[in-house]
Amino acid sequence: MSTQPLPLEGITVVSVEQAVSAPFATRQLADLGARVIKVERIDGGDFARRYDTAARGLASHFVWCNRGKESVALDLKDPRGLDILRQLVAGADVFVQNLAHGAAARLGLDAATLCAAHPRLVAVDISGYGAEGPYAHKRAYDMLVQCEAGLVSVTGTPEQPVKAGIPAADIAAAMYAFSGVLAALVRRGTTGLGGPVEISMLEALAEWLGHPLHHVMHGGTEPARTGLAHAVIAPYDAYTTADGGQVLLSVQNDREWRRLAELVLERAELAHDPGFATNAARVAHRTRTDEVVARALAGLTAAEAVERLEAAGIACAGLNTVGEVAAHPQLAARGRWREVGSPVGPLRALLPPINLGGSQEAVMGAVPALGEHTCATLRALGMTDEQMAGLRREGVIA
Repeated sequence: MSTQPLPLEGITVVSVEQAVSAPFATRQLADLGARVIKVERIDGGDFARRYDTAARGLASHFVWCNRGKESVALDLKDPRGLDILRQLVAGADVFVQNLAHGAAARLGLDAATLCAAHPRLVAVDISGYGAEGPYAHKRAYDMLVQCEAGLVSVTGTPEQPVKAGIPAADIAAAMYAFSGVLAALVRRGTTGLGGPVEISMLEALAEWLGHPLHHVMHGGTEPARTGLAHAVIAPYDAYTTADGGQVLLSVQNDREWRRLAELVLERAELAHDPGFATNAARVAHRTRTDEVVARALAGLTAAEAVERLEAAGIACAGLNTVGEVAAHPQLAARGRWREVGSPVGPLRALLPPINLGGSQEAVMGAVPALGEHTCATLRALGMTDEQMAGLRREGVIA
């Protein structure tokens, strides 16, 4: 059986991007076969290149978000650099930008302007709060948007709100930008027209707040911060085992509670005890419920607890560290690890989670050095080596 090509082969994406939201969106496009030209500043490039040096001298954020791209370094404040970018956009299918509020419009790179000039182009504006409204001009770093979107209010313990340990607002915006591009390309296939796509980090993350948002809007109270516990389900928490490990379990209904009581806790009388028999009763008496479960699991090792829970059909998990995720047996068994090239040599990376049966594997190209592809890209636009040398001397390209 022949292998189908990746779905975005033949699609060219030009992106003026920085940090996480736009780079993570365009990396998804690159993984699916698109050619992604990443336009960076000549003075250091995307500032995410300098967040840390954890990936053998490279920044972990940058490695994560930028594999498979071509790096072209241009000074967009110089009319010659901006003209080069305009030439690239004229030959592109998709343009993505997440510059500071108003910067793209001042350069004529906002989605509306570009789509008016290039009707087949799909142009994406990613911002913190949207183009209009009282918050449009506010700085919108991930942590700030997590706070504004209410995520921090439902994350943490009763005593201390905390932000998510990953850049949730950036990722939410990136994934809506990714899906927005795919939707716009499908529409272009039927109408011949691209069009603007606008993504706001606040709006993306507010959508992800789904359950607590609807709970409050439709008459519920503000949800309590419950750590690893669940606000309306019990038992649903992590419990310490005899060997110092922790096992998280979740009882979703009263049938599961009866199995937990009989087969794991070995206290069959609790299966029908009015203080525990229904979820409402267990939540109302959460402290007692947790004490009963904690006492039983404290007498088992983590492995014994998981074995007993799984035999009883109770959902459970270990509390892995990030290092343990990197060695997770399920990821290894499914062959999810690959190596990607980089300026410092091969780096380990996960295959993207979209598995397209019958297609060739995701591209997973190399992480580019700053300006690595500038000359090849400009040469393809018809520029001579002498012209490029002059622009490099004058600080227009790098």
